[in-house]
Amino acid sequence: MNLVLKGKNAIITGASKGIGRSIALALVEEGINVAICARGEEALQDAKEQLLEKEIKVYAESCDLGDTKKFDAFLDTVKSTFGTVDILVNNASALSLCEEYTAWETSINIDLLASVKGTRKVVPWMIASGSGSVLFISSVSGLEADSPAAYAAAKAALISYSKTLSAQLAPKNIRVNTIAPGSVEFSGRLWKIVKEHDKPFYDHTVDTIPSGRLGRPDEIGKVAAYLVSPCASWVTGTCLSADGEQHRGN
Repeated sequence: MNLVLKGKNAIITGASKGIGRSIALALVEEGINVAICARGEEALQDAKEQLLEKEIKVYAESCDLGDTKKFDAFLDTVKSTFGTVDILVNNASALSLCEEYTAWETSINIDLLASVKGTRKVVPWMIASGSGSVLFISSVSGLEADSPAAYAAAKAALISYSKTLSAQLAPKNIRVNTIAPGSVEFSGRLWKIVKEHDKPFYDHTVDTIPSGRLGRPDEIGKVAAYLVSPCASWVTGTCLSADGEQHRGN
């Protein structure tokens, strides 16, 4: 694809694995300089090396988004390194799926508040440069019931926040959108583990998806690249499900 993005600068949070890493890969394919962060140093450096194969600028820093000072410092370093930030992808998730109170704390702090903090920090830079694109990675769990409550509530809040923000920022030439992925399978994370340890539940989940399979991270990455590009210049305030028709609400 040629999405007219070459030379732009992007930040992707939670980008060492899975969906975040695939979004970063899709963006560097378009010639974008990327800054990535995640908690795990080893996976982060592995992602950095893969991204550098495209001969663009890559900045990677281990960062716990729950630590406001460290997250703020990461964003400032990216700004000073790249000069501008044209794209912000709020992807990081605690993936807290239990029913304990701690799941509420981590889901709110990482999935929701870290996205809010990052957005509030970066948007003024976009306003100063005259344009920008903000993308939130939510989930189909934020669109309907039958998911762990804390995780679903945080993902629903992202969709609502994105919609409100899009109306506020559209006059300033800044677009704000959300992707709601369905069940996505990749090594070392939830659905791979479920497949190995609870095959009946895995098979049941696949049976609920009309497309007959779980998604791949690269399928979300390509959608993300389109949404943040000038090719989607008239798309803002949208929550786009990328789920093989797993979510079937009107």
